[in-house]
Amino acid sequence: MIWWHAVLIALAGVWAGTINTVVGSGTLVTFPVLVAFGYSPVTATTSNAIGLAPGTISGAIGYRHELRGEFRRLLAFVPASMLGAVCGTILLLSLPPDAFERVVPVLVGLAVVLVIIQPKVSRWVLARRAVKVEANGGKEGSGRSTQVLLITAVFVIGIYGGYFTAAQGVMLMAVMGMLLNESIQRLNGIKNVLAAVVNVVAGTVYAFVAPVSWPVVALLAGGSVVGGYLGARIGRKLSPTVLRGVIVVVGVAAIIQLVLRQL
Repeated sequence: MIWWHAVLIALAGVWAGTINTVVGSGTLVTFPVLVAFGYSPVTATTSNAIGLAPGTISGAIGYRHELRGEFRRLLAFVPASMLGAVCGTILLLSLPPDAFERVVPVLVGLAVVLVIIQPKVSRWVLARRAVKVEANGGKEGSGRSTQVLLITAVFVIGIYGGYFTAAQGVMLMAVMGMLLNESIQRLNGIKNVLAAVVNVVAGTVYAFVAPVSWPVVALLAGGSVVGGYLGARIGRKLSPTVLRGVIVVVGVAAIIQLVLRQL
């Protein structure tokens, strides 16, 4: 490996770790860099999953204060993310490398739209919840259908994350923002935990059965840990409006980048 390739990969890891913690889509920084340096798309994807996992863990730890009181919710979501990640790795190893990538721009575009309309949808959900509470004599409903829908969505996003990893954070933020009555910073903390679970599970599978560049993994791991720490410090200080704006910008950039790759 050329020395300046190593420097750029490490810097890309720092930036990806930062973006993953604040929003998601950090893979869209490192993936094109690795492909440009001659790594195959599969090797770039597997090396990303392993190398960026430590950064997602450090980012999740950075949001530990926002995660207080979320243990029961995570206990329901984490198994769905784990199972989804395993399914995603199976798809990557069994399907043509570009099969799923063709639909990624559509999925990310949908996620960006969901993020944009999330405040209005959340107000609508809260209004309907208030009507139901009043109809039930002031008692809060169980919300079982919402819980099932959320777990299903987390599972599906886990499949996507295990396959390609890019923009899973945008999708998680969009879905949870619409269905959960929580602050965007709390949602960001939950998102970081679930993304870390997907990356760790997928990375573990890839480490044993997929082509991996371990020098790249080492560079990305070191850079992403630094980036995850920086991202937690930056993201926790952003206002909800600014954070949502960052999510939209990164999501749009992801769409453009993915479309250009297919031209």
